[in-house]
Amino acid sequence: MLSVSVISPEAILYEGTTDSVVAPAFDGEVGILTGHAPMMTLLGKGVLRLGAGGQRFNVDGGFLQVIDNTVRVVTEKASVA
Repeated sequence: MLSVSVISPEAILYEGTTDSVVAPAFDGEVGILTGHAPMMTLLGKGVLRLGAGGQRFNVDGGFLQVIDNTVRVVTEKASVA
């Protein structure tokens, strides 16, 4: 499982676990599963998806970091999709 935090300047929108994350990176979508290599990427504009049929957020800018099955999404603008 992945431990996920979705943070915007206004609030922490989500803290919990999921089996997958699909995020809109600046150059296309990126998928994260358990055991993913450490990485950091800039976010673009689009829909952040947590798990199959799980939470969805509209995000615009920011970054995503993956370290030891922990995913942190820090975005400039976010809303529940």
